[in-house]
Amino acid sequence: MVARLTDTEISAALNELPQWQLREDGLAITRTLKFGDFAEAFGFMTRVAILAEKADHHPEWFNVYNRVEITLTTHHADGLSQRDVALARQIDASA
Repeated sequence: MVARLTDTEISAALNELPQWQLREDGLAITRTLKFGDFAEAFGFMTRVAILAEKADHHPEWFNVYNRVEITLTTHHADGLSQRDVALARQIDASA
């Protein structure tokens, strides 16, 4: 089973990931990205999809034209885990 992060670990992760925000319920982190157009947004989503598939950890996301909203949580941990932090780092590197 994947371990859920403590409040201290979540705070440390958010300090390291300044573009991510803790969801209101404290069980996920979110980020909204804007791109030049739909093709750029879709290209980004494709890159992230490949990373997520390799990690076997998939984001919840929503896309409209040039905007991508991403939510990361670990359902098996009933909240945030290191898997979310690791994928957020990779997403930031791909943005």
